[in-house]
Amino acid sequence: MSLAAYCVICCRRIGSFAPRSKSRTPWRNIRNIIRFTGSLIVGGSLFITYEVLALKKSLMLDTQVVEREKMKSYIYVHKAPVDRLDNRGIVWQARKELHRAVRKLLAAAAKVLRSPFADSFSTVDIEDHDCAVWLLLRKSREDDLAARLQAVREMSEAHHWHDYQYRIIAQACDPRTLIGLARSKESDLRFFLPPPPLPSLKEDSSTEEELRHLLASLPQTELDECLQYFTSLALSESSQSLAAQKGGLWCFGGNGLPYAESFGKVPSATVEMFCLEAIVKHSEIPSHCDHIEAGGGLQLLQRLYQLHKDCPKVQRNVMRIIGNMALNEHLHPAIVHSGWVSLMAEALKSSHIMEASHAARTLANLDRETVGEKYQDGVYVLHPQCRTSQPIKADVLFIHGLMGAAFKTWRQHDSQRALTESAVVDEDRYTTCWPKTWLAKDCPSLRIISVEYDTSLSDWRARCPMERKSIAFRSNELLSKLRAAGVGDRPMIWISHSMGGLLVKKMLLEASKKPELSALINNTRGIIFYSVPHHGSRLAEYSVNIRYLLFPSLEVKELSKDSPALKTLQDDFLEFAKDKNFQVLNFVETQPTFIGSMIKLHVVPVESADLGIGDLIPVDVNHLNICKPKTKDAFLYQRTLQFICETLARDLEN
Repeated sequence: MSLAAYCVICCRRIGSFAPRSKSRTPWRNIRNIIRFTGSLIVGGSLFITYEVLALKKSLMLDTQVVEREKMKSYIYVHKAPVDRLDNRGIVWQARKELHRAVRKLLAAAAKVLRSPFADSFSTVDIEDHDCAVWLLLRKSREDDLAARLQAVREMSEAHHWHDYQYRIIAQACDPRTLIGLARSKESDLRFFLPPPPLPSLKEDSSTEEELRHLLASLPQTELDECLQYFTSLALSESSQSLAAQKGGLWCFGGNGLPYAESFGKVPSATVEMFCLEAIVKHSEIPSHCDHIEAGGGLQLLQRLYQLHKDCPKVQRNVMRIIGNMALNEHLHPAIVHSGWVSLMAEALKSSHIMEASHAARTLANLDRETVGEKYQDGVYVLHPQCRTSQPIKADVLFIHGLMGAAFKTWRQHDSQRALTESAVVDEDRYTTCWPKTWLAKDCPSLRIISVEYDTSLSDWRARCPMERKSIAFRSNELLSKLRAAGVGDRPMIWISHSMGGLLVKKMLLEASKKPELSALINNTRGIIFYSVPHHGSRLAEYSVNIRYLLFPSLEVKELSKDSPALKTLQDDFLEFAKDKNFQVLNFVETQPTFIGSMIKLHVVPVESADLGIGDLIPVDVNHLNICKPKTKDAFLYQRTLQFICETLARDLEN
């Protein structure tokens, strides 16, 4: 206001001057104009400087508030009450309009100069050292997929930021960025907020009881015999356990028989395992996953996961359930919001192969940005388990045999020295899974997959007594899972041990009959058989003679030498393999194997391991160790590596 009054006075003085001598008038006018212009410039500069500083102050974030709140879910910014803002005068309104004009000017300048600070970031005052954080955040939200992936990659490689900068990313990033960071090998765990607090248990309730209620609430439709068995077993065992905990005698409301706590109490961990195994089977049905989520299953499973840090079996089944639920994309928001991504990111960095592989499967099913395949229960990627810029050119599949597993079958040959040193030596000297460590390092452009399925030598030890799965049934089941994982889209090699080789042969024969699976046949380059009983096993003969001891399972019965199904499978596959010109390598043991503590048996003799094509190499080990090299330099591993490299040489070069 004072500036405007001064300008008016100067103008009046100029207009009121009387004409004097002609020689002095021009200089006097020029002096007045200079005085007026200078005053205007100085006053205007002071005014604009004041307003810009006021604008900066009004948009400045309180860093103390950021420091106090960076560990919470969001950052609070101090703001004046609405009623106080409404009572401002005309000066405040004028300043508000000026600020709006300045913001429009900044926005226009950003468009002209292509400034990276646009949209929501154009009105935020950012310190120089925070520019990279906000630029990467903005880049991670762009429509261009390549730009988003680059932003996530740069975030994961940032190891010099302050703690609060990691927390800014954790609070501001979207779910797909969070999942991408979780699948990045070098990402800092500070990118991930702790899971939200779990809801309190109901009064007079326990985790075991909540788990039972969840299982009882699931639909009883689309259940096979084994799922019905697991469900009924879990519910009956948990009922007995709860009755023992709450009453001692359980003699009313049921069949009237007394139930004594001292005789019938079931350990809580055992009951939880029964319930979890049943829920694992339910989670394989997509519609049942919706009921698990609606019943608070994600939070309840997280409670179990955190309570049983020292119980690998409980953690394994919990992660299997989450991995199965992640197959359903409409459940991804619920899985992310419940905090499971943070837990899986931590588990992926675990040194335990089982924990890391289950986490890798779950995160791969959640990552729809870079993963097109879906990994169903029992299909695990050993390499690459994280996002990588290394192009994948071929697949290698590992199929275990009787009593095997996806990880333990392919460990290094056990020795007392190796077992005692395994905690302190590097993976080149001892590994719990040589395909993941040795083979992945020697052939980084391979995708390495290991498959797991349930088997048993005896029906006494079967997990599901009603389960009678033949080789034909299992081959179709595995073939469906492998196709969902994209197996057959690239050149591939099959590696199998014992009965797993029979499954490979059956899968290839079944695929040859289906036109939609022709790519799987055309992309099969070779097969490695570790002691596969192509012509039967003495294990089946021996178990028949001592049936009272073993009660052989269906899988064992199918391995007998006089099995018509086994002979037909051998004849059909031999003709098929010759026609397709598959490269084949056969290994066979020469030492007997202990079955239990009393039985010593040569499981697969040399003549049974001879497929009829390919090299047959005897190795001085027993049946269990035929697929477990002693060292990385051992003949068993080096010959396997040589076969893979030679068979896939043309594909790996392209």
